[in-house]
Amino acid sequence: MSPMEQNLDVEVEIHDPSTAVVTIQGELDVDTATLLHHHLANQALHGRRHLVLDLSAVGFMDSSGLNVLIRATRETRAMGGDLHLAAPVPQVAKLFDLTGLSLTTAVHKDVPAALSALSGASTPS
Repeated sequence: MSPMEQNLDVEVEIHDPSTAVVTIQGELDVDTATLLHHHLANQALHGRRHLVLDLSAVGFMDSSGLNVLIRATRETRAMGGDLHLAAPVPQVAKLFDLTGLSLTTAVHKDVPAALSALSGASTPS
């Protein structure tokens, strides 16, 4: 692991067999985006097609970080799941609004709200 990758910590909590909460801490940028992508791809390999990303401790994100989120959204949807973003700090939330990511990917005030939205979406009507 390069010294730059140490600026990102990723923890995964399995919520149920198809859902994981991924807590990200640090800066999500060109130096750390690949690390996050590997963590998210690993969840897909284990059949977890519903992901909640807790962004409450991500203080900075650049276009590389945005690209990972866009790609992960596409990949989870291709598996019949979805990706929900939770608790972004104001400057990251503004980035989502400016780039239009908040129009295509659900953004929630916190992890419980994201999990609630996921469980509502996966419940047959």
